Amino acid sequence: MMGRSWASMEAFEAFLDQGGIVEADDDMPHSYRQAVFAFIEMHANSELMGGLTERDWIPRTPGLRHKMAVLAKTQDEIGHGHLLYMVAADMELKTREEMLGDLFAGKSRFHNVFHYRAKTWGDQVAISFLVDAAALATQQAVFKNCSYGPYRRILKRIIAEEGFHMRMGEERMMLIAEGTELQRTMFQQSLDDWWWPALQLFGPDSKPDDQLLRWHIKSERNEVLRARWVQKFAPLLISYGFTVPDPGLIHHPETDTWTAGPIDWEPLRRTLAMGGPDSARRIGDAAANWADTYWVRDALDAVSNRALNQAARAPA
Repeated sequence: MMGRSWASMEAFEAFLDQGGIVEADDDMPHSYRQAVFAFIEMHANSELMGGLTERDWIPRTPGLRHKMAVLAKTQDEIGHGHLLYMVAADMELKTREEMLGDLFAGKSRFHNVFHYRAKTWGDQVAISFLVDAAALATQQAVFKNCSYGPYRRILKRIIAEEGFHMRMGEERMMLIAEGTELQRTMFQQSLDDWWWPALQLFGPDSKPDDQLLRWHIKSERNEVLRARWVQKFAPLLISYGFTVPDPGLIHHPETDTWTAGPIDWEPLRRTLAMGGPDSARRIGDAAANWADTYWVRDALDAVSNRALNQAARAPA
């Protein structure tokens, strides 16, 4: 059964401006459907690729306590991906299988940070501390005023779990800060490698006519979220004795605020074109894992189909 419809784009945007919530069965404008779908698909792809990043570190994580946390985080991230694929598939532009096929073929995007390799345990800590915090900030900004109901509802669960991931990174960073000189040197190198990718996750300054802002999918401009992230993490890292790898970083003592230096957006553009430092391996490994586990999905489908056939043959 079809839900609501609007006579014009003007009427639809007036509905959104009044706090209206769009549901999957509404006859929404096609441009809105496409924009929201692309946003959710990229989020789903990023959660899945992030989960595979965590999975790579399960056997190499130091200590049982951290290993259990990485196992839980891997499960969370991949679970988030599948929840988001479900929400995106309900928009009826692609099936879940088509979305995954496009991801593994390098045809659809995922966030820039997952185009880089985590080479050391320090990198994993930097990802939890900096990257998860950046992702959480963007998700909270979407949840705050999201006009697409199914996405907003699923974000509530995702944000709750992502908050734990960020706190886990914070705890690990503080342990390293109080650790040996070798550990601090390792983490400083990780900061040097991950500060800029994490900052670039927010994207360049939002355009004046940003559709996602106009249609109340995002609630804040990219530069506002980025500046808030710098304001939090620059002084925090400095207070623990680390160096922020931004030679243009400025502290304004009169307001106790921090401003990032000039940002080179070329690395972000390369990742969006699937030309990042680890893009080929990441996508190749994900595709191989999907192919290797085909037999599990095939067996589950066979069981499901057998049960449906038996139900259909059962007497009324």
